[in-house]
Amino acid sequence: MNEMKKAVVTVLGIDRKGIIAHVSNILLHHDANILDINQTVVSEYFNMVLIADISSDACSFSALSDALTKLGQELGLQIRVQRSEIFEAMYRV
Repeated sequence: MNEMKKAVVTVLGIDRKGIIAHVSNILLHHDANILDINQTVVSEYFNMVLIADISSDACSFSALSDALTKLGQELGLQIRVQRSEIFEAMYRV
């Protein structure tokens, strides 16, 4: 069995209805699975950190990243996607 590949998705912007639905729809479309999610609203600012399983052969990291970046532009949000290996490597040093 292959090792699970994960991505860290962060979303920041003015709160509005449907942000989580839009992001999760993109993940579904790219065959990624939400493993963990944490979101908060402070004043009118929405902040979310999401961990997704991107191990599927049908899940292209670059295509997923491009789709989420485009979504962020459409909704006026800052959306970033990073491979979890970046964070894990920082703690091995």
